[in-house]
Amino acid sequence: MAAFLAASTVQAAMLQNAKIYIAGHNGLVGSALVRRLHAEGYHNIITADHKEVDLRNQQEVYQFFDRERPEYVFLAAAKVGGILANRDYPAEFIYDNLMIACNVIHAAHHFNVKKLLFLGSSCIYPRNCPQPMKEEYLLTSELEWTNEPYAIAKIAGIKLCQSYNRQYGTKFISCMPTNLYGPCDNFNLETSHVLPALIRKIYTAKLRGDKEFVAWGTGAVYREFLYVDDLADACLFLMNHYEGDEIVNIGTGADVTIADLVALIKEAVDFDGEIIWDRSKPDGTPRKLLDVSRIKDLGWQAKVTLQDGLKKTLDWCKEHHIFENC
Repeated sequence: MAAFLAASTVQAAMLQNAKIYIAGHNGLVGSALVRRLHAEGYHNIITADHKEVDLRNQQEVYQFFDRERPEYVFLAAAKVGGILANRDYPAEFIYDNLMIACNVIHAAHHFNVKKLLFLGSSCIYPRNCPQPMKEEYLLTSELEWTNEPYAIAKIAGIKLCQSYNRQYGTKFISCMPTNLYGPCDNFNLETSHVLPALIRKIYTAKLRGDKEFVAWGTGAVYREFLYVDDLADACLFLMNHYEGDEIVNIGTGADVTIADLVALIKEAVDFDGEIIWDRSKPDGTPRKLLDVSRIKDLGWQAKVTLQDGLKKTLDWCKEHHIFENC
């Protein structure tokens, strides 16, 4: 670990007038990055939605980079979803995410971006990975089948960053967040991840006066959850304090069972109905707890508890009338 630290903390922080491109600024992660950068006084932030530039289209990406000439890039754009979406749209998950990574990373090299941060996912690690999952466990055994196409695309993005660094001397870094939640999350039950799906189910069950609601699987699997504003804080920290080829996990270092998560959400929304577990539905990976000692040794750790994060997320949903628009 001492060698890792010595090799990784060797650069100056971004200047506050630096030109910073956030790819995927409308999403859960990208919107949190925008909030965080503005809060820290960065004011020269570039954004573009899908209508302005399709990141799957190399020509459009090249034209955008040629026109804007960003100095720093946060690559948060991705096609994401839960077990159901990954099951139903595997071709889209691998194609879209491969093309986004290839086009943006290559353009960043071609147009001399000073530094790029690529956001991966904890699903890159093997299904039966030792717990907690250390960065060096990548590619040591088989992936979880329910999200393999997405995971392969994210692994390719990591390898792109490492390969461009090795061949061209670029400064492209990669971080692996755990399961995320918070403002601007996706609450569509067909495409959402487990935590926002459960929030919507339980909250709307309360509004309807239901006596029960149905949750997928057994409730026995473990998951780690990170409030997205904590992730944005970690990304800015890494952009300013880390250089190196090695990937960096970002999480809380603690996990809960899905059953315990349901209990926390029930308490947060004051719902006292019965939980029905649909055991015909898949649980996914048995456990996904990240080893976060690497980023802690660099000097960062999560601040928002799961209870506080759930309250913040519910408050945002109510303020923006999210459940009326799902």
